[in-house]
Amino acid sequence: MGQGMKWRAGFGLFLGVTLAGAYADARVRHDVLRDTLANGLRVVIVRDQLAPVVTSEISYLVGSLEAPKGFPGTAHALEHMMFRGSRELDKNQLAEIGARLGGGYNAQTTETATQYFYTAPSEDLGVLLHIEALRMRALSLNAADWEHERGAIEQEVSRDLSSPFYSYISQVQAAMFAGTPYAHDALGTRPSFDATDVALLRHFYEAWYAPNNAILVIAGDVDPDKALAQVKAEFAAIPRKTLPARPDVALTPVKPQMLALDTDYPVGFATVAYRLPGLQAKDFAAADVLCDVLGDQRGALYGLVPAGQALAAEFAYEPKATVGFGVALAAFPKGGDPAPLLAHMRAILADAASKGVSPELVAAAKRKEVAQLAFANNSISGLANSWSQALAFQNLSSPNAIAAAYKAVTPADVDRVARLYLDSTHAITAVLTPSEAGRRIAAHGFGGAESFDATPDHPVALPQWASSALAQLHVPPPGPPPTVSTLANGLRLIVQPVHVSRTISVFGQVRQDPDMQTPAGREGVSQVTEDLFNYGTTHLDRLAFRKAADDIAANLSAGAVFSLQVLTPEFDRGVALLADNELHPAFPAAAFGVVRREAADGVAGLLQSPAYLFGYAVNKAVLPAGDPKLRQATPASVMHLTMADVHDFYARNFRPDLTTIVVIGDITPAHARAVIENSFGGWKVPGPTPHIDLPPVPASLPSHSYVPDSSALQTSVALAETLPLDVADPAHFTLNLGNEILGGGFSSRLYRDLRVKSGYVYTVGSRFNWTRTRGEYEITYGADAGNVDRAKTLALRDLTAMREKPVSDDELRLAKASLLRRLPQERASTDALAMEDLYLTDLGRPLDQPQIAATAYFNTTPTQLQAAFRKWLRPQDLAEVEKGPPLAKAQPASATH
Repeated sequence: MGQGMKWRAGFGLFLGVTLAGAYADARVRHDVLRDTLANGLRVVIVRDQLAPVVTSEISYLVGSLEAPKGFPGTAHALEHMMFRGSRELDKNQLAEIGARLGGGYNAQTTETATQYFYTAPSEDLGVLLHIEALRMRALSLNAADWEHERGAIEQEVSRDLSSPFYSYISQVQAAMFAGTPYAHDALGTRPSFDATDVALLRHFYEAWYAPNNAILVIAGDVDPDKALAQVKAEFAAIPRKTLPARPDVALTPVKPQMLALDTDYPVGFATVAYRLPGLQAKDFAAADVLCDVLGDQRGALYGLVPAGQALAAEFAYEPKATVGFGVALAAFPKGGDPAPLLAHMRAILADAASKGVSPELVAAAKRKEVAQLAFANNSISGLANSWSQALAFQNLSSPNAIAAAYKAVTPADVDRVARLYLDSTHAITAVLTPSEAGRRIAAHGFGGAESFDATPDHPVALPQWASSALAQLHVPPPGPPPTVSTLANGLRLIVQPVHVSRTISVFGQVRQDPDMQTPAGREGVSQVTEDLFNYGTTHLDRLAFRKAADDIAANLSAGAVFSLQVLTPEFDRGVALLADNELHPAFPAAAFGVVRREAADGVAGLLQSPAYLFGYAVNKAVLPAGDPKLRQATPASVMHLTMADVHDFYARNFRPDLTTIVVIGDITPAHARAVIENSFGGWKVPGPTPHIDLPPVPASLPSHSYVPDSSALQTSVALAETLPLDVADPAHFTLNLGNEILGGGFSSRLYRDLRVKSGYVYTVGSRFNWTRTRGEYEITYGADAGNVDRAKTLALRDLTAMREKPVSDDELRLAKASLLRRLPQERASTDALAMEDLYLTDLGRPLDQPQIAATAYFNTTPTQLQAAFRKWLRPQDLAEVEKGPPLAKAQPASATH
């Protein structure tokens, strides 16, 4: 977790163990060019030839800490306005360019930095740099634009306020950093945005947005010298500024508190939070290692899970620039008593503070943290972020510097940090309790990375420098083809040699659909089976197996979807461990009782969770009665399971002839084949192949249902229907292209009409979901209750228009440019490459499907697109499902037809 945990996912995701390894074995040297321009702009250019793609990431060293008192969201508001145009590039032109580049742009505001990043084909680096130079030089900051953007940003606040997780974090931060700017998250509050005007934003921009307060990182398939020349041509003439004084952060001792929050989560959480060092602190590396040790699967905190005392357990670290905090969290079943769990957690943490931690786990954590830096090289955008994190947040010279800090950490350092910070007299304890009466959140908002734009509603004339660079539309050349082979037992092996780091990743998948393969009355057996993979193998018990993985710095998981990330020298050993876990799981009887009870408790809460009920209501609205996808596990069905059921499910459904393995990284096809065959070649086919594919379904009919969510401030809406075609039909390419125009991106009609023009929603989109036997279409958005029907009217109008009139040539050209230029970006990560191969295999499609799609997109005409929407989309048949505050609508929670 050396780069800091991203809290935005909420407690539904638990942190896994990060990667490990000796950094000397992990590095592949990149061409790195550094320079500081005369105006103070710091530039780092890192060549990475993984794909013909480049990422530019500019970090302004200003955030919510520098915001005026009473206006905590000023930096965030300015971030939004950076997408509203500059004096030489208006908002419509900026939106048009972003779409033509493939839509790979984003921004993020934190307490100490505001970052803007673009990813695009390498040939378009000049366009990216010109955009950033124009925005640095003279932002337009139009009052009318701010009035419009204010509504959108307040919708964002409402969206985040609907999560109990944000309420928890806000209260922890407010208590942990009371009296400092860190007490407020960077997002801001609705009252402060109501009081914000353009004059305040302009003053903030003029004060802080300067070349001598910025760091520009460029990573990707570029020539560093030529890239630097482009940077100088764009930025050198921008004058430096005298920066204001930065605020002091004077921390006071944390006052212990006990917080209690009602939530709509399916399980409860007991948490204990402590203040910890920040990213720039001398003790950061030791604190990070301590957090890894506390959360290690061989540690006492996680040990609560196999002991049956917690449904899940983790220690999470959120380091900010100069401060940080860590949270021990453990899940308990809905209706359970958190007091015993909290007592166990406190005892474990007190023991770490008084007695120290395991030196063996310290060594393992150091390996993990150092090797994690090597894996950043496997993504072009990840590499750019790694450098930006080191320079802008940690005040270091490079990611290598933090590697040296990790290697220097000793067990004594970790024990000292534990004694200093794990102090129960300065801890904030909280219990998050599942409750149908979960109170609605108020007062504070939280932000994070986001994508947005101001979408043009008419043809846009681009400036000459942009039009000349982006005018040419072509099908991008394919990437290097993988080597594909099949073992004697039917296992399919795909090998992608990529030599950008001394690492290798393995991704595997056993084709399964538990809805089709689970015997009647045994619902839940697939989940219990999956959870039991965590308990070791027939050769190594749980702790011994985890130690073996830690010894070679391997990140490893088994099950229907399995994976391995390992340094190149340890590939053979890593694959042997993975195969042992996948082919010879222990499934210990003692663990079965614990896992079954935990699964039953989790299901009990899930069946009452508004988020789950919302998804289930969508399925129920569009699928016929008795459809396999409507099967649900219940606490009773889980508790009726036996060990024999688990062994039978595993024996029938985990089979090599339904398995695909992708090996990608610093490897040759011959070596990969030899190692995989040695470890997986003895896997036997256990009888007749199970029937996996879902049956086709008829066209769905209109209906309405409402799912009450007492913790929500906004209403979430889904408009959905089934389609009588599947992924094998070439028409799905045409529909995908049309959806890019309708709702697939930030230049879509839905985004323009529901978000930009009307301000009814903050987020809106539409998508097709294709399988071997089915097709589904869905429009989703979130809105305040009073705007739900207004937004729906506009959405149906836009969908109907796609059927009744051909799209304009300009719209179609923009959609084609976006999808075609996005293809290389989808190859700019080894993980993405591997997962795409697995996805296509699961669909039964050829691995060159992206190129087939690109050709189809390129050749599609407006008339063909209209005909496809007229034939397959039925606006009158869309089912509507809402999830929101109980009093937002008068309809009952059940579906009405």
